[in-house]
Amino acid sequence: MAETEHRPTNFIRQIIDKDLSSGLHDAIKTRFPPEPNGFLHIGHAKSICLNFGIAQDYTGTCNLRFDDTNPAKEDIAYVNSIKEDVQWLGFTWDGEARYSSNYFDQLHAYAVELIEKGLAYVDFSTQDVMREMRGTLKEPGQNSPYRDTDVETNLREFAKMTAGEYKEGECSLRAKIDMASPFMCMRDPVIYRVKHAHHHQTGDKWCVYPMYDFTHCISDAIEGITHSLCTLEFQDNRRLYDWVIENISIDCTPRQYEFSRLNLEYTVLSKRRLIQLVEENHVSGWDDPRMPTIAGLRRRGYTPGSIVEFCKRIGVTKMDNMVEMSMLEACIRDDLNANAPRAMAVLDPIKLVIENYDEGKTETLVAPNHPNDESMGTRNIGFSREVYIEAEDFRESANKKFKRLVLDKEVRLRNAYVVKANRVEKDENGNVTTVYCTYDPETLGKDPADGRKVKGVIHWVDAATAQAAEFRLYDRLFNVPNPAAEENFTDAINPDSLEIKQGWVEAGLVNNVPEVGAWQFERTGYFCVDKDSTDEKPVFNRTVGLRDTWAKMGE
Repeated sequence: MAETEHRPTNFIRQIIDKDLSSGLHDAIKTRFPPEPNGFLHIGHAKSICLNFGIAQDYTGTCNLRFDDTNPAKEDIAYVNSIKEDVQWLGFTWDGEARYSSNYFDQLHAYAVELIEKGLAYVDFSTQDVMREMRGTLKEPGQNSPYRDTDVETNLREFAKMTAGEYKEGECSLRAKIDMASPFMCMRDPVIYRVKHAHHHQTGDKWCVYPMYDFTHCISDAIEGITHSLCTLEFQDNRRLYDWVIENISIDCTPRQYEFSRLNLEYTVLSKRRLIQLVEENHVSGWDDPRMPTIAGLRRRGYTPGSIVEFCKRIGVTKMDNMVEMSMLEACIRDDLNANAPRAMAVLDPIKLVIENYDEGKTETLVAPNHPNDESMGTRNIGFSREVYIEAEDFRESANKKFKRLVLDKEVRLRNAYVVKANRVEKDENGNVTTVYCTYDPETLGKDPADGRKVKGVIHWVDAATAQAAEFRLYDRLFNVPNPAAEENFTDAINPDSLEIKQGWVEAGLVNNVPEVGAWQFERTGYFCVDKDSTDEKPVFNRTVGLRDTWAKMGE
């Protein structure tokens, strides 16, 4: 086993350690097996980090396999997005991407084997009838009238299903297990159904498709997976998986281990609900920056490292719990605080006119790209008689706690001069539009010569060189911590989840996107360029604010 720095332990790693030391396995093989029926979300990231992380740490391999058993809900666009997400997170799968559809011939042969052993039968009952006969958690199910059909007839009928001679829903192939089982998944589950649908990998070859629960375990066995890791909702299904593997002629017996799925405050992590958000246009698409999808987080400005770090921090347990949003935001904030260069932007501008600065004069000032990392270098910023500042950074009168610009008082412009506000100009609604001030030309990079103290510092952009920009300020998508618990989760959507502002940024930012992909706009937050951005009108997404605001929300 490879030595890794800070390798976190958990119950799954302890099992693997035991399996290796006992000689049960001499190599570890895991897999990440998404269904290609939607984009991946942050919960999938946890599974990706677990499966690929274990493979890395134990010098094993991890397959990427698409469990593509339902062509009606799948799409090649989802396949491509999943590949992109896994690679973006920094992981590489073993060999080519795999598909359960690669094994359809083998799966079909195993279904025939079960029929020949008297362990599967073709049932012409409708889905509604099967549902009624299934029983409840308290009452056993009833045997289907087709349950004791002879082997020859079942083989003949399954061949007719395969040849496309039956309509969808007309019949299905069921495993013959136990209709009185306390586990619902063992009450003669359907393992094949008729579906006349084009498949993104196999085209029109098949008229019957295997069910997920039948396919999943056999695919693991075919690929020689040693540890099949999945979330707790599949715990009961393990009995069915084991039954299938025990009753077919296959050498490998994968062992399934379950861990708790991720539940994140103020989000939904159900693919069905995420699809609903997209289809009902509650969001702009799968990659909307308010979505908990990996694509959405990427567009919002999250880094791969921050998501991997988040998955490390939450750990792997068997206990379901709700993770606070502040934990995810802390990961990206820690990352960008260290790695994002600084720049200045004004989101809600008012003009500052320096009356004693010569008209037509311009200066080039030097500003550090990071206050704590000299290796990031410096940048040049323009300065002239007129600059933009944030409206909230000026008040006509204020108490001593207000450390920004106040009428008749001084403040320092970041990386520039000390200025004093003298008078204001207002619009017809009484809002300040322009502040007229004077500057002290001797205060560039130093304190006033007479020893007076100037405590406040505000950011600004040069009006002559600044570029107009749109800023998209994203907030939580839902107003309640657990929207999935609501009767109708869409009723809990936050109407203020997106605020758009028109402001100004330093010149040339869009042409110099940093390696980390984001900037800290000083005193405002962390921002990245959105895909809607153009040269004429840059668009910036706020990834996260400078401080944790979630604690206040709960108070």
